[in-house]
Order: sequence, then C-alpha cells, then structure tokens
Amino acid sequence: MLTINLGPCPTLTTDRLIIRRLKQSDGNNLHQLRSDPALMRFIPRPLTTCVEDAVRLIQVFNDAIRRNESITWGITLQDQPGVIGTIGFVRINPENFRAEVGYLLHPDYQGLGIMQEALQAVVDYGFGAMRLHSIVAIVDPGNTASARVLERSGFRKEGHFREDKYFNGRFLDSVYYARLASEL
Repeated sequence: MLTINLGPCPTLTTDRLIIRRLKQSDGNNLHQLRSDPALMRFIPRPLTTCVEDAVRLIQVFNDAIRRNESITWGITLQDQPGVIGTIGFVRINPENFRAEVGYLLHPDYQGLGIMQEALQAVVDYGFGAMRLHSIVAIVDPGNTASARVLERSGFRKEGHFREDKYFNGRFLDSVYYARLASEL
C-alpha cells in the first residue's frame, strides 16, 4: 500500500501559476467560485451560500490534507494573489496507488490554457512526489471543455457510467478518464 504524506502542503509553480494551500483569507474568492450555479453546473456539490460557508470549506480541505485523505490547492496567477480556481486530489486510494483529480476555474480565465497548465503540475506531483500509479478524473458527459483539457493532458476515456450518481433529486451520468504513470 502507498504511504501518503501531504504535510506540509506543497506549493507548485508553473510559468504562470502558483498552486498553493488555501487560506482562510481566500474565503471571498472561493465563495465567488462555489456559489456560481453556472460554474458549478457540472460539479455535484452544494453551492456555498455565504463567505462563511467557503471559509468552513477551506477548513475541511485543510483538515483533509492534515489527515492525508485528500489535497485541494488554490490556483493563483504568479502576479496576482487572488484565487482564480481550485485543483486537487479529491479522493486518494492508497491501496491501489490511485487518486482522483478535480478542478474548478473562474470563467474569466477559461480557454487560456490555465487549467491544463495547473493539471500538468498536479499530475507531475502525483506521479513524482506521491508515487501514484494512476490518476482518474470523473466528469459530466456534458462538460466537453473538461474532457478536452483531460485529453490534451494525456488522459484517456475509460468508461461512461449511466445514472451512477444521485445529486439534488437527479441521477447523473459519469465519464471516467485516467492516466497511468507509465504514460508519462
């Protein structure tokens, strides 16, 4: 079984981005992201209703890092401290050396290659520092933009599961993508 040690939470950098641990002061930015119904339409999670919800969510994320259960980073531009998105391993399965990546990006920054850049940094960290064997991403079949990001990043579609999740009174389909460490 894989031994996971996420502390201290690493900061990842790319040419344009700093991918860092979320802080309580990021509550306003996270609330802006997680309260937007259009942005969250493909993510089966409750919307935040106030900044305090987002601050509590940041605490949940950071507690999960401390317990080595998952890791969620804030995405910032190198020259701007405000969080414009999140990315992380939302589920880690150490028994199978596998983790699930999830991400969210403010609409003003979509289509600029930012998420692909952040995803590559997180994938490199997962396969390198964490020694994962595989990384999976689960997307709504209607989220073609996310599917394109994954495919451009070397992920392959593995399956389409019909109505396999129940959220907000509806059954939802899930499309699974995966990438293996051996495919680097």
